[in-house]
Amino acid sequence: MRIGELSRKTGVPVPTIKYYVREGLLPPGELTSPNQAIYREGHERRLQLIRALLDVGGMKVAEVANVLRALDGPALPLHEVLGAAVDRLGATGREHGGTESAAAHAVVADLVSRRGWRTPESNPAAADLSKALAAMARVGHGAFVEVLSDYADAAELVARADLAYVNRRAGVDDMLESVVIGTVLGEAVFNALRRLAQVNVSAELDDTEDPPKRAPR
Repeated sequence: MRIGELSRKTGVPVPTIKYYVREGLLPPGELTSPNQAIYREGHERRLQLIRALLDVGGMKVAEVANVLRALDGPALPLHEVLGAAVDRLGATGREHGGTESAAAHAVVADLVSRRGWRTPESNPAAADLSKALAAMARVGHGAFVEVLSDYADAAELVARADLAYVNRRAGVDDMLESVVIGTVLGEAVFNALRRLAQVNVSAELDDTEDPPKRAPR
């Protein structure tokens, strides 16, 4: 298909498609003349993936480029490539020092050890978790660590569901793409489900608890 048809099928403007090609996110089309190129089904699928990561996953163009480089990288054992792809999806930002950060690192290390997770301390997700816990402590919610094991239980269930979905895919390329989709877009799905569940649980609690008494005026 020509670039105009690719634009119509995906809803992505032609100048944006050309920008993605220049930035290395989308492979160039097959030249049929100096000014004409043919784009194939793989281009359409990659373009849809790019838009999903940007629009739903909330990633930046540079972050998407890093993820796609992991997908397109040299042949490695599947587990290593999956790890490389997921590592590129973590949060970024400067880590604050101080007692909160040190305490958060200790909590995360203890959690990983107690659960027997085969996760190296250098894993970016461990750093992201430490940052989040330290930030919560700084705003007066350090007690959140008391429910961290419950969150870890839920995370294991979600991780098993993620990998079960990935293992349904036949080819390595499909598996890698599924990990990215499951991590980025799956996070959006899970967060939406979580909000729905919170509304439901809140309503259930309202049904079973006495309404709070107002102080007399």
